[in-house]
Amino acid sequence: MNFEALIPISLFVCIAYAIKVVVDARVRQRMVAAGGSADLVDSVLRDEELRRRHSSLRWGIVLLALAVGFGLIQWFGWQEVTPGMIAVLAGVTGLGNLAFFAISRKLG
Repeated sequence: MNFEALIPISLFVCIAYAIKVVVDARVRQRMVAAGGSADLVDSVLRDEELRRRHSSLRWGIVLLALAVGFGLIQWFGWQEVTPGMIAVLAGVTGLGNLAFFAISRKLG
């Protein structure tokens, strides 16, 4: 495996995430400094927390579904990349997203 390419990619991801965190913090700071009502600030922060929870739930469900798909591929003993293998991975990814949709509707 070529690990030399992984270092610049991970550096870019870290820099992008750091910029996102700083921008989000500045937006919150300006919203509070601008004299926004407490209800507005509270609702924005609650909405952000709910969005973060749903994002974690979605990634957990989709990654679990992909793990099941890779397990099926291993169980069937497929060694070459075929359209059937791609269909299994795409199918379990779609099922994971549908499961997230159903669970998020029940939660919210």
